[in-house]
Amino acid sequence: MALHKLLVDDYEDLNYSLLAVHCEMEDYRLAYFLNQNLKTQLSRTKENLDFLTSLATFSIFEWSNSQLQTNWHLIKNNCLVEKNAVSKGLFLEINDKSWVKHSLIPEHSSVDYFLKINNGGGFINEREILNKIQKIPKVSTAYSIEVSQLKSKEHLIFN
Repeated sequence: MALHKLLVDDYEDLNYSLLAVHCEMEDYRLAYFLNQNLKTQLSRTKENLDFLTSLATFSIFEWSNSQLQTNWHLIKNNCLVEKNAVSKGLFLEINDKSWVKHSLIPEHSSVDYFLKINNGGGFINEREILNKIQKIPKVSTAYSIEVSQLKSKEHLIFN
């Protein structure tokens, strides 16, 4: 009997553009400005991405354009998780609370948001999209990321 192994690389779909966005805004405000400037209709999904740990969750907004056969996803890259540590002193216990930062794509931990555009084989004008994103107030910078160079690209497979 032959044994067939399925690898993550078997399902690798690099047919999407990945844009990094650096900004200090809340996710819902960024989605609002993207909708205004790019004429998209990004809306919050009911569920967060939470596959890394049971505590770290990443917000996600999505929009499917059936006419252009594209899917857009705005994903928050970083999440702060509260960590409680109990240390015993000589006469009492001390509860120390600290925050631990988790990143969806660890090799780009400084990026605040990712905009994943699955173009379905069509053409996406990344330069025009990046120019419109950079005109949004409070956006520091936006740039394209080469998906094939990512070590943790499997974190972006959530459909």
